[in-house]
Amino acid sequence: KCQKAGIEPFLTIHHFDLPQELEDRYGAWLSPLMQDDFLLLAETCFKSFGDRVKYWTTINEPNMFAEMSYVRGLYPPAHCSPPFGNCSVGNADIEPLIVVHNMLLAHGKAVKLYRERFQSKQGGSIGLVVQSHMYEPLRDVESDRQAVNRALAFTGG
Repeated sequence: KCQKAGIEPFLTIHHFDLPQELEDRYGAWLSPLMQDDFLLLAETCFKSFGDRVKYWTTINEPNMFAEMSYVRGLYPPAHCSPPFGNCSVGNADIEPLIVVHNMLLAHGKAVKLYRERFQSKQGGSIGLVVQSHMYEPLRDVESDRQAVNRALAFTGG
């Protein structure tokens, strides 16, 4: 329907959601097992929608997902620890790092799969969305420009 209406679809495979079953079974993104389940989902999407979708996002804002779900506890599965919140489970010092690690590896596997098996036939492009902030130097001096570059590298990769 999108294309009939002149709308080019952009498909995001993971946008802050996942089956509760994966959380219950093995902790979802806290487990390396999630990488292969994500790869299966990505492959299913490429096969099912690749004839109509040319723009793919593997994972939307993994850094924000980790922060909101495993530091602040505001998004499912609502993990956190003091001083960031008072959740019943979680370790805000280590869990967000594990989650982003597994998400980035899953992203890499999905990109590799797409490029090797689907891209030449489907002609699409694939990437990751990372949330960042805007920074500007306070003064027009090299040290402030370097500080901006460090902040961008830290928050946006």
